[in-house]
Order: sequence, then C-alpha cells, then structure tokens
Amino acid sequence: MGNTASCCVSPSGSPKLPRQVERLEDYQINTDLSDDTGPYLQHISDREVPDDLALESNPSDHARASTIFLSKSQTDVRDRRKSNHINHVSPGLPSKKYSSCSTIFIDDSTVSQPNLKSTIKCVTLAIYYHIKKRDSDRSLDIFDEKMHPLSREQVPDDYSRTDPEHKLIYRFVRTLFSAAQLTAECAIVTLVYLERLLTYAELDICPSNWKRIVLGAILLASKVWDDQAVWNVDYCQILKDITVEDMNEMERHFLELLQFNINVPASVYAKYYFDLRSLADDNNLSFPLEPLSNERAQKLEAISRLCEDKYKDLSRVAMRRSFSADNLVGIRRSNAVLS
Repeated sequence: MGNTASCCVSPSGSPKLPRQVERLEDYQINTDLSDDTGPYLQHISDREVPDDLALESNPSDHARASTIFLSKSQTDVRDRRKSNHINHVSPGLPSKKYSSCSTIFIDDSTVSQPNLKSTIKCVTLAIYYHIKKRDSDRSLDIFDEKMHPLSREQVPDDYSRTDPEHKLIYRFVRTLFSAAQLTAECAIVTLVYLERLLTYAELDICPSNWKRIVLGAILLASKVWDDQAVWNVDYCQILKDITVEDMNEMERHFLELLQFNINVPASVYAKYYFDLRSLADDNNLSFPLEPLSNERAQKLEAISRLCEDKYKDLSRVAMRRSFSADNLVGIRRSNAVLS
C-alpha cells in the first residue's frame, strides 16, 4: 500500500477492472529509500494513543465515543424540529412503511451486508454535514484542489467559499464506487478514515479540499477492505486528468497523517453503521423496505432451522462434555455377571 514499486504503478492494472495495455515506461518506478527509514517498524498495537486525543474526540478508534458527523447533524435536526413546532408545520404523510397483518416489510440492509445505494447516500450526507458545520478551514496543500486539480477544467475563483450540495458529493462518490465496483462496507470504512484524518491531523474538510480527502479515504479503504483492490493507476482511468504520481503522493501523505493506523475494530464499524442509520432517520433517508415474499420467507425459515439445528448439536456436545455426578441417578445399571 503506497509502495510505488507495487500495485500502484503496475502496467497491467488490477485484476478487478478491465484495462487497456499500457507501456511500462509511462510510469517511473522509484525504489530509493529515504535516509530516515529504520529497520524497525513499531506494531500498531504497541503504539500509545497520544494524550491530546481524548476519548470523546477520537470516535474512529473507540466504540464508546460519539461519531463526529452525528453530533454535527443534531444541530440541524433540532433547529428543523423547533422551526416546525413554532410555525405549526405538519410533518405530512408518513413515508415509512409499516408491517400489517397481511403484509410484512423487511429491511435487507444489515451491518454485515449494507444496502449500497442507501449507505452511499448516508455517507455523503455525513460528509456534507462535516463541510457545513466545520469550525474553520484548516487544510494542507496536498489536498488543495487548486494546487492539485482533479480535472483540466478551470477551478472557479470562489471554489474555497462555496459549500457543495449533498447531491454533488453523492454524484462524486457514486461515480467512484460504480466505476471501481466498490462495496457498501468500503463506504463505511471510508467515513471512518475520513474522521480519523480530521482528528489526527487536526484538519477541516472544506470546499477547497473535500474531493481529494474523500478520494484519498476511498483509495485507502478499498485497499484495506477489498481482497482485490483497485490500484492507483485504475483511478487515473476513472479521473482522466489525474496522474499516478499525484495519487501515490496523496496516499503517502494520507497514511502518514493517519500515523499508519488503518485498523478498524468491528465495534467501531458497527457504531458507524448504526449512527449512519440514525442519520438517515433524522433526514428522511429511510433504507428500502420490501414486502416479505413467499420465496424470501422460505429462505429465512431455512436459515432459522439451520441455526437451530446447529445450536442443538452444540448443546448436545456441551452436555456430553459436562456430564456431572448429579445425573448419575437416572442411568440404568446393568446386572453384574458372577462367575
């Protein structure tokens, strides 16, 4: 990951995406090691968490800490509810479907297999609230779109003052996920890395850097999560005007700012998933509900029976292993044969 001599510059590209054959000499392979590279790399589990990163401000590492995006969105939610109450605005017809005696609606999105479209909508909405509710405009040159443009189009002069709409962020992320064939789990990990970057590096995601920060988080999350990751050179085919050297440089800075901490515990992942669902409920972005069909009901019943049989087998094994003297009363004794 980030090694310019590995998948980042391979002329054949990743096995996940079909690509055209390119010449090897188009990409310069740099194998020089820096002078400060030592022979020992400290394991991430041995690294102490910096004292200035309190538990409450570091949600990407601790499951008990509140996510930043949900805290930022609560202000808008409270203001909206207060305004509707003062102005006597009716909430309107309920858009959420509810089960009845004749029809049962189920949600196919689970923590292990989230719905892709709904997850991307929620993740981009979280990014939107990060930009809208930012405290300042702290940034780095490597993420500045004016200094490192993603396209040949002229960057507007007011690019750093105009906040992007949620639809614009959604189209940008959806294009990357669709072209790179990424999963919904990768979108959640992307948000984890984004908030970890903002916390560790003390940055703000703002109009001038949001595209490159999101791109860097997606690039890293796809390599960590997917078995067949999309390589840096493949992103250069999706974003036609960006160079592989720029992608490598951005990835290297991203990793350094994360202190090479790319670990995402299962508890942190689950927290971000359920907080994204809470964000969806607060903003009327409900996950799709489908009526329970006969075929789906039979599949659920089969899965339930399989789990039940497996549980019974485990119980029998546990009973045989933990047979105590209290149960010896019910054992039938055979008659002894005396010769």
